[in-house]
Amino acid sequence: MPDPDDRATPPGLPQTADRALQVLLAFDRARPEWGVTAVAREFGLHTSIAQRILAVLAHRGFLVRDDSTRKYRIGPAALHLGRLWDRAGALDLLVVPVLSDLAAQTGHAALLSLPDGAHTRCVLAAEGADGRLRGYSLVGELYPAHAGATSKAYFAFLPEAERDRLFADRPMARFTPDTVTDLAVLREQLAEVASRGWAFTTGEYDTGVATLAVPVFLRGEPYGSLSVGWSASRFDHDPEQWVDLLRRGAELIELRLSRPVNRLSGGLPGPRRTE
Repeated sequence: MPDPDDRATPPGLPQTADRALQVLLAFDRARPEWGVTAVAREFGLHTSIAQRILAVLAHRGFLVRDDSTRKYRIGPAALHLGRLWDRAGALDLLVVPVLSDLAAQTGHAALLSLPDGAHTRCVLAAEGADGRLRGYSLVGELYPAHAGATSKAYFAFLPEAERDRLFADRPMARFTPDTVTDLAVLREQLAEVASRGWAFTTGEYDTGVATLAVPVFLRGEPYGSLSVGWSASRFDHDPEQWVDLLRRGAELIELRLSRPVNRLSGGLPGPRRTE
């Protein structure tokens, strides 16, 4: 939901359009339905104004109205914009600078991964000075939910019932001798990740690859994971030395994806890499 501090329309911008967009942004997983009275109360509007805003959004397909409840839900036009966002490179523009800074400070590959069924998929990556982990680009790589910190840092923060549905009757493949394939053990590990707020694994998905990852949230909901990976045979790092750095990166990504562009903050503070 929009931050109440952000609800004042900046000078020079049309208030009606700004109000409509604020109402649209109020729809989320916690509150997927809104009625006229609720919108009016939430935004301090007269009911007639709230009705007109909702009607216009529905007319353009951004909302759909359930006639039985008289409440509105997100409509198909939002799906169109979501797909366009995915293809237009805007995510790259906002996130790649964060990944590049993270890769520069650690010397290793930095990845943003987003959920894809029972996996996370690397959607953006930046290589560090120590070179590639693979002989090919990491972008597009799928990481199974049960193997590796990149996925565990995301799936650990899903509601337990939602996570259990993903694993129901689904075999867990063994990729290396260190891959966890026991569901009870996996649940314990995910609970530990959720408790401490970060995940670290060595060789669970790729033999000899160590990965440190933290969750990325948007509006309080799990969105994906931010991770750094390196060759465990070449580097013996204490993963905790970079936890705060990754957390600041995740917070900056959330800020860049949930605030107006003219409010973007700078890069990641903190010391450069240590050997």
